[in-house]
Amino acid sequence: MDGDGGADRGAGPIGWRPQPGPQALFVRCPLFEVVYGGARGGGKTDAALGEFGLHAQEHKAAAKGLLVRRHRVALEPTIARARQIYLGEATWAEAKSRFEWANGAVLYFRYLDNDADADLYQGHDYSRVYVEELTQFPNPAPVDKLKATLRSAAGIRCGFRATCNPGGPGHNWVKARYIDAGPMTAVEEPFRNPFTGKVRTLARMFIPARLADNPALLRNDPGYIPRLQQSGSAELVRAWLEGDWNVIQGAFFDSWSNRNIVTPFAVPRDWTRLRAFDWGYAAPFSVGWWALVPEDRRVRPGLVLPRGALVRYREWYGCNGRPGEGLRLDAETVARGILEREAGETIAMAVADPSIFSEDGGPSIGERMRRAGVRFRPADNTRVGKAGALSGWDQMRARIAGTEAGPMLAVFDSCRDFIRTVPVLQHDRLRPEDLDTSAEDHIADETRYACLARAMPPPIPATPPAADDSWRRDWGGGRGPGARARGWKAL
Repeated sequence: MDGDGGADRGAGPIGWRPQPGPQALFVRCPLFEVVYGGARGGGKTDAALGEFGLHAQEHKAAAKGLLVRRHRVALEPTIARARQIYLGEATWAEAKSRFEWANGAVLYFRYLDNDADADLYQGHDYSRVYVEELTQFPNPAPVDKLKATLRSAAGIRCGFRATCNPGGPGHNWVKARYIDAGPMTAVEEPFRNPFTGKVRTLARMFIPARLADNPALLRNDPGYIPRLQQSGSAELVRAWLEGDWNVIQGAFFDSWSNRNIVTPFAVPRDWTRLRAFDWGYAAPFSVGWWALVPEDRRVRPGLVLPRGALVRYREWYGCNGRPGEGLRLDAETVARGILEREAGETIAMAVADPSIFSEDGGPSIGERMRRAGVRFRPADNTRVGKAGALSGWDQMRARIAGTEAGPMLAVFDSCRDFIRTVPVLQHDRLRPEDLDTSAEDHIADETRYACLARAMPPPIPATPPAADDSWRRDWGGGRGPGARARGWKAL
C-alpha cells in the first residue's frame, strides 16, 4: 500500500492535502475515468482516500463512494490508512464496512474475490467508485459492471478512479486501455444513445505515479528504497521504483526476450507452413501462420534461428479493440478471411481447438469452415503433461527458451497481438503449473496447438558411463566394512 504519501495534519478540513504534482492532478482531474499508477510508494492509496474525503466535504449526503479491492485481506491496510486520514471527520461502522460522515456522506469498502460478485451491485448508485490495484483483476468485465452504478439523483458529476502497479494478471488489459495512450493524455470514447441517437463521449486518463513524487514518504522513511531493492529481482525493483510497464514479473513464459522477436522477412516458398486456430465468437479468435525453419537461418547480427524453429509470420486476432471481446463473426466469415490472407500459399498442416468439431444439433464449426474451403484437424489440446512428459505449455516454454544457437520460437514484430498478450500471461493462482485462463490467453492456446503439431524432440541423453559394479561388489554382496557385524546377507 502507498500510505503516508501526502499526509499533512491540519492542512485541510480532512487533515490531508495532495502533494504537488501527480497526486494533486489526480485529485483535481475532472474526467470520468482517472487511473493513477506506476511505482510503489507513489502515494496512490492516499490519493484515492483523500479524493473522496474532499468529495464528501463538497457534496455532503449526495457523496456515496465504493472502494473495491480484489481480496478481503487487501482491504485491511487501506481501512487502517483511512482511519488516519479521516480522523475527526468520519467514523468507521464495522457492521456495514463503511466510513460515515456527519453530513451524510458514506464510503463503502468491499472486495470482489470472484468476477461474478460484481453482479451483486445491480441497482446500487454511487457518485464515486474506486478500484485499488486494478491489475489484480484478470479481465475488465467486473470492473466495467461497477461503472453502471455511477449515477446521482442529485446531479453531481460521477467518476471512476483506480490505482495500480505494473504486473499482476490484469497487467495486459490495463496497459492496453490506460497506459499505452501515454501519460496525461485524455482519451475520448464515443457512445451512441440508442433512444435519441445522440453521441456522447467519456474521457479517461492515466496519471503516472513515481516514488520521487512522494517526498513525504522519502523524508519520513529513508530506508524504504533499500528495502524495495532487497525485495526482488532487478526487473521487479525497476518496475516498483520507476513504474516501468514493460517489465514483466512472474510471467508464465519467463524465458521470453527480445531475441524471440524478429524483423519480418520473405518466407521462402519451400519452407513448410502451418496454420493454427483457436475459435472465439464473443471472445476473440486467433489464427496464426507459422513457418518451419529447415536449416539454420541468420536473421540479424548475433541471432540465428536454428533448424526446426517455428516462426510466426502472420496473425489474425479477432478482437474488437477491447481486450477479451471478440468480433462475433460466424464460422463462414472467419473461413473467408483466412483464405483471403493466405491466398497463393501452400499450407501443409492446419490444427484447431478440438472443440470446434463438436456437434450439437447441426454441423460443427469445423464442418462449416470446411464447407467454406478451410480445413483443420483436431489439435493436441494437452495443457499440462504427466510427470516427466514434455507437452502443452512445456513444449511452448522449451521453444521460447530455445538453445544456445537461438530461439526455437520466434515471431515477426508485425504480430503485435502476440507480443501484447503472450509475454505478460501469469500462472494460475491455484494450479501454478498451468496458465491463468481468466487472462487474454487465446493466442497462447493457438500457439500451443502449433507447438504440439511440430513438437520438439526430447534432448538426446549423454552416453551413459560404463557400468560401475563397485557398490554391489563392496556393499551389495555383504562384504563391505562392518557387514558381518550387522548381519547383512549377500543378495
